[in-house]
Amino acid sequence: MAAKKKTLRVRQTGSPIRRPKDQRQTLVGLGLGRIGRVRELEDTPAVRGMIAKVSHMVEIVEEKA
Repeated sequence: MAAKKKTLRVRQTGSPIRRPKDQRQTLVGLGLGRIGRVRELEDTPAVRGMIAKVSHMVEIVEEKA
């Protein structure tokens, strides 16, 4: 029986314009790139780190167990 995976719903709230290239690439890695876009991502340490790196441009909308 497979364990349920935790997921996060992340919404982009800020523009990547005039941001460092690595921050723009982090948004693309998260599947974002336009303001208002929402993605459901697996809750892993790597994804949490990416969200922390661009925390000024994204918000966590919902956490599911």
